[in-house]
Amino acid sequence: MVSTWYYLILPIVLIAGILRKSREYAWGKCKNKSNLEGRVFIVTGANSGIGKEIVKELAKRKATVVLACRNLQAAKDTVQEICKNAPNAQLVPMELDLASFVSIKSFAAQVLKQYPEIHVLINNAGVYVPLQNRDKDLTKEGFEIHFGVNHLGHFLLTNLLLDRLKESTPSRVVVVTSKLLESGVIDFANLNGEKRLPVKGGMNPGYCNSKLANAYFAAELARRAEQTGVSVYMVCPGFTYTSLFRHVKRSWFHYIIFSPVALLYLRTANQGAQTILHCATDPTLSNETGKMYRDCKVYTSKKTFDPETASKLWEVSVKFTGLQETFL
Repeated sequence: MVSTWYYLILPIVLIAGILRKSREYAWGKCKNKSNLEGRVFIVTGANSGIGKEIVKELAKRKATVVLACRNLQAAKDTVQEICKNAPNAQLVPMELDLASFVSIKSFAAQVLKQYPEIHVLINNAGVYVPLQNRDKDLTKEGFEIHFGVNHLGHFLLTNLLLDRLKESTPSRVVVVTSKLLESGVIDFANLNGEKRLPVKGGMNPGYCNSKLANAYFAAELARRAEQTGVSVYMVCPGFTYTSLFRHVKRSWFHYIIFSPVALLYLRTANQGAQTILHCATDPTLSNETGKMYRDCKVYTSKKTFDPETASKLWEVSVKFTGLQETFL
């Protein structure tokens, strides 16, 4: 006799499966599969998670991809792994530590020397430091780790490569942000956590603020790059299972409570990569610069990115990174 548990569990499993599939369909998928041979892409944080999946997909399309990673050996291992299935892939591992301005400048100089054209820069890398450690972790220049890496690091990198991107048009900059930016604030008196960062609702304020800074940066970059042939997109990849939150400690109880949420909302790294790939490669987006995307379509954030704040953050970031306005 079949246990009555079978008749109770089977419908639940079927319903859960249907809900999961409907969610996956709603997340969208990059439909552009065109040949990208001869196109040069730079992907930061390319050795794991979403970044690794982006590289895999670009390799399938025959793009030349620079894997910009803090751990050079990890980047080399990723190249070796991907090339097993794509032996002719043009993948180049390079060292880039976004927590060091010296490393960023060295990387940019190497890329500019090696590549006369750069077509797409994907600012994907990011850090998430647990609340109990966030006051201890700083960049090499002494900036709060989230603001320093997630925002200032990519701000400096993008500007160092911007002239080459302009010379390689049509080109694109994809800035990976997060819906968590809606919990962030831009406080010019506390950008670096000088007065400590207030915690609201258990959210990591440093991370949320840095994601908001990413969005402001992308909006201002789009404005400044108008009529240059460089398109700029900001992307929320969705709630994705990656190693980003690896340092956050959870008990077994948290995992049990979290399971239903994960079933409905947690994306695989490849699913998280789809909107980024969409913005990096889809030709139909050529005139959509400056917009935010989620689920492979335009997303309207609850935040309004006012031009005055965007411009001021740009100017402050120029000062912090030591860039000259004449260079931008």
